[in-house]
Amino acid sequence: MKKNDSQMMFELPAIGVDSVPEVLRAGLEDSWHNFVVTAKEAGVAPPLNRDLLNVLCKVWACSEFVARACVRNPEMWAGLVRSGDLMADYHPQRYLRELRASLADIKTEDALGVVLRQFRRREMVRIAWRDIAAWADLDETLKDLSRLASACTEMALECLHQRQSKELGVPYGEQSGQPQSMVVLGMGKLGADELNFSSDIDLIFAYPEDGETRGVRLPLSNEEYFTRLGRSLIAALNNQTEDGYVFRVDMRLRPFGDAGPLAVSFDAMENYYQVHGREWERYALIKAAIIAGDRKAGEGLFDILRPFVYRRYLDYGAFESLREMKAMIAREVKRKGMVDNVKLGPGGIREVEFTGQAYQLIRGGRDRDLQVRPILKVLQLLAEKDYMPEYVVKALTTAYIFLRRAENRLQAIADQQTHSLPSNEADRQRLALAMNYKSWPTFEKDLRRHMAVVHDHFEQVFAAPQREQAAEQGSVYDDVWCYPAGGAEVLQQQGYDQPEEAVRLLERLREGFAYRAMRAQGRERLDRLMPLLLGAVAAVEQPTETLDRVVGLIEGIARRTAYLALLVENPMALSQLVRLCAASSWIAVYLARHPILLDELLDARSLYVPLARADLEMELKSSLAQVGDDFEQQVDVLRHFKQANVLRVAAADVMGAFPLMVVSDHLTEIAEVVLEQAVNLAHDYLLAKHGSPLCMGEDGRQYVPGFLVIAYGKLGGIELSYGSDLDLVFLHGNYACGGQTDGESGTDNVVFFVRLGQRVIHIITALTPAGVLYEVDSRLRPNGDAGILVADMNTFAVYQAENAWTWEHQALVRARVVTGDAKLAKRFDIIRAKALGVKRDSQQLQHDVREMRQKMRNSLSKAKVGEFDLKQSEGGIADIEFMVQYAVLRWSHDHPRLLTWTDNVRLLGTLAEEGLFTQEDADLLADAYRAYRAAVHRAALQGLGVVVAETEFVDFRQAVKRLWHDLLEKVE
Repeated sequence: MKKNDSQMMFELPAIGVDSVPEVLRAGLEDSWHNFVVTAKEAGVAPPLNRDLLNVLCKVWACSEFVARACVRNPEMWAGLVRSGDLMADYHPQRYLRELRASLADIKTEDALGVVLRQFRRREMVRIAWRDIAAWADLDETLKDLSRLASACTEMALECLHQRQSKELGVPYGEQSGQPQSMVVLGMGKLGADELNFSSDIDLIFAYPEDGETRGVRLPLSNEEYFTRLGRSLIAALNNQTEDGYVFRVDMRLRPFGDAGPLAVSFDAMENYYQVHGREWERYALIKAAIIAGDRKAGEGLFDILRPFVYRRYLDYGAFESLREMKAMIAREVKRKGMVDNVKLGPGGIREVEFTGQAYQLIRGGRDRDLQVRPILKVLQLLAEKDYMPEYVVKALTTAYIFLRRAENRLQAIADQQTHSLPSNEADRQRLALAMNYKSWPTFEKDLRRHMAVVHDHFEQVFAAPQREQAAEQGSVYDDVWCYPAGGAEVLQQQGYDQPEEAVRLLERLREGFAYRAMRAQGRERLDRLMPLLLGAVAAVEQPTETLDRVVGLIEGIARRTAYLALLVENPMALSQLVRLCAASSWIAVYLARHPILLDELLDARSLYVPLARADLEMELKSSLAQVGDDFEQQVDVLRHFKQANVLRVAAADVMGAFPLMVVSDHLTEIAEVVLEQAVNLAHDYLLAKHGSPLCMGEDGRQYVPGFLVIAYGKLGGIELSYGSDLDLVFLHGNYACGGQTDGESGTDNVVFFVRLGQRVIHIITALTPAGVLYEVDSRLRPNGDAGILVADMNTFAVYQAENAWTWEHQALVRARVVTGDAKLAKRFDIIRAKALGVKRDSQQLQHDVREMRQKMRNSLSKAKVGEFDLKQSEGGIADIEFMVQYAVLRWSHDHPRLLTWTDNVRLLGTLAEEGLFTQEDADLLADAYRAYRAAVHRAALQGLGVVVAETEFVDFRQAVKRLWHDLLEKVE
């Protein structure tokens, strides 16, 4: 040390203590005096200026821990200042790099402990200083604390594993035969990069495979090896020495807690969570992250754990579980007098976390965006996705930041793990000053305000919304549900039209297998739901019929008690369920078949507003993007997308929001969007497997032949209804029927396209737990079942020109491209126009159409004497369709405008415009067609057939039969 540096020691300036509250001044002066003494003894002259001294006064006054550390080790603090580290925002890898360098020559575990503890103290002083001085925001402070803990754990593990493997041998996996390394899971705030200043670190030790060590005479099992390694790691971090500790380690979150093994294999962890996993453990794992060890293996562990944490259905049972957890915490807080606890008390940090994480547990399996760890990011997503109001999220975010800052600065006072507000005046003033308040009362006022806001929103989220209603109705309906046999009189008084039948339905449910097979939790949820349901059903016009439908639904979903929890927790969902089941038995069956759709009942704003085409495409692409390349989940996404959007259409339909034609338009658009993505998924799969098909054109240039999906029938005619099949024909542009794909595993182009068609059909028709998308009929392709599944365009053109029957040209009238290559689509339109526009013999055409119509009626009509089949009887839907098809085939040669549309109503309009039908006849047929289809539609929604009494639609039937006779039976 230079002489002038030693002289400078006597020139350390006095500090101005007037900037801090009076109660803190004496202590601050004592700390500075002691620092001057120890700095002089150590020969240290830290570079000081007035600005730094002013900040020092605040930091030391607020944190006895920082002041003591600087007094004891002035060299450390001088180094922080001289190096610029005190003013620097660290790189994320800084701690790891510096620790690795510091530990490079370490030979003993004792030396490891010394380096870790000294490193920790230096960096904790830096973090506390920057936080209190407001040189770092909350995000930086929490990340620095988390990264410091992770780096200390990582480097300690690395050193200890190297030493232990030399002594005990290297652990190898029994199955893979590969060397094994420990995986350290950081739980809670550590895993989310949100560690607070004096927190314990919650860890779980795991290893990929069972096996044993190699390289020594007496091998150890992997479990024993990693147990010893875990003990050494805990000691290195947790043991109290003259240098203090690094981080207190808590291992109680591991499988079976303190009673369980210290280190657990991946298989054992998977089995534990499948068999023994509890709700609070799901909550604990939300923030878990690999903080040390084999990170690649750790990602595989998370793939195993993710289905346990994030259920694939909407898990509203999480509200109930978290409510119970919070109630238990609240009881403990009250018992221990911790009401002023900024973490666990009413309105504390834990309530913000519970609020956000409840939505993660409920929706995270369906919405992967929510599978993130930091709570502020979770809250932001909840606002963006409209799961929570933006103003609520803003209030919770502001309060959380305030509370976390207060928590850190409270703990920085003495580096102690405390969350309770101080009771002594000095520490109160320290905390107020650290939070930039002039006095304790002004700070406390704002703190209480933030905590009141948090608690209010927490209560709104976690309050049992139906319990007050249940308490009001319980006296009426509880006994009816528990003892149905005596409930008929009560039900009659409450407005049930057939009380005895309602009682029979309740008895069927209580005595049926579904109820008897339930576990205690499921029965409790159903017992809470049924009185509420009976009250809601009593308000509709035909309560007993509605109850029948809803009971059938409940019998179908009873074993999945999370859906019962959804209805108990959400009055809106229960209300909409009853409303829709009252309106449509088809919807009741649809929901029972696809209970995942109960989620759609939560928001009436979207339930009755089907999406426009562009929004459908955006929603489906977004949902597929979330599941990545997981084919099984992609298929399920398509199914849920279709089911949810069909439900929206049906809900709007039964409430009279749309006319028939608009309903069909929506159902058609849903099918088209699904088809487009099914083709994309199938194409991407084959492209990755075989490469792209290539053809040689007539000009000698290579080109990629296109693929086309043609819709016939109802989809082609834009007249899709609930439960309609899809009539599809696949075509490709590989005209020469040669060429190979360009991948490593190349195949013939024709084989590629056939496999593409097969995979599209598989995606659409495969029966999965989510059901099927649509039934597909591909028999309208050239040569029907005997023809190749995917024909080339030339073959299709020749077939339509030379071999197609009249009925196939009738079907072609309703054919149109729904997805595929644009150039190929134009060629299809040309081929279609040419095939339909051929000049035909009108008498032969009449004969062919009549003959096909009679065959269809004979085989498909369901009408008995005195009945009218809306589709197949004379004067019904099929007669109108055949008349339109006949007209197009007869006159499109001279009237090409007839080839513009594929739907019957617009074709009838065009026939009138071209003077081929009178306007009166065209309007009459269009009106009859709409009336018949509306009746079919209503029947479908009520679960009824298409046969009605022959006394219905008499005028329409007579008019259609008259026009049929004039058009198809008169000889010209």
